[in-house]
Amino acid sequence: MQVSFKEKKPTLFIVSTPIGNLSDMTFRAVETLKTVDVILAEDTRHSIKLLKHFNIDRPLISYHDFSDEYKEQQIIDMLLMGKNLALISDAGTPGISDPGYGIIIKAIEHGFHVVSIPGTSAVLAALVTSGLVMQPFTFLGFLPRKQNERDTLLKIYKQRSETLVIYESPLRIEKTINHLYEAFGNRNIALCRELTKTFETIIRTDLRSALDIEHHTKGEYVIVVSGATPPNYDDLDLSTHVTLLIHEGFDEKEAMKEVARLHHISKSEVYKAYKIDKT
Repeated sequence: MQVSFKEKKPTLFIVSTPIGNLSDMTFRAVETLKTVDVILAEDTRHSIKLLKHFNIDRPLISYHDFSDEYKEQQIIDMLLMGKNLALISDAGTPGISDPGYGIIIKAIEHGFHVVSIPGTSAVLAALVTSGLVMQPFTFLGFLPRKQNERDTLLKIYKQRSETLVIYESPLRIEKTINHLYEAFGNRNIALCRELTKTFETIIRTDLRSALDIEHHTKGEYVIVVSGATPPNYDDLDLSTHVTLLIHEGFDEKEAMKEVARLHHISKSEVYKAYKIDKT
């Protein structure tokens, strides 16, 4: 159990920073960065500009995706010495498609406090302006580059009804829209670019229409995709319904139980219909 502010322990603060507009920096984030002993940054050259803007003068060291175990041990050693640390990324919240998870887990394993200093989130900024259903939603981050891994992931979510949120670089946006159209067919989407910046652009359209749009090659994208339309269960016979749920990840017994619940009948009726159809 972590009691963050009553029990004094060396702490790793996970500090969110602006995703574009510096005015989104919170007072608490500035105060935290001014009072910690050391700041861990994804790119020190990038972060030093942010720190100078807010007159923050603390020691700065790098921590990124390629940091090795030796660097992580150095960070743990600082916590063991009683120092408080802050982790920032180039933009947004560390760990969310950004470096951070590795050192967060190590800090927790060693019994130190890990405290979030929340702020701007590209995921939520895109979701609430998309015009699509906001909850439930699933954040997928960047899709895998390898085709087989990407196809497997999209197949998992093809029948899911929640809204999906995906990150993509401007250099790959056209390919990714094609991948999504091939995997899902036509669905409503929002393409959100340069969020919080001067040239913020949100295109609310569908995947088929997005294939014909000329996309900008600058500015990171957040893609919000509507979920699958649930099938009309009243149009399905019992055996087909069980088979559909099995394809969605239910085991056979769970699928039959769920079909019985949805159709308001006994499990034995579903079992009989399913087994007869299979023989």
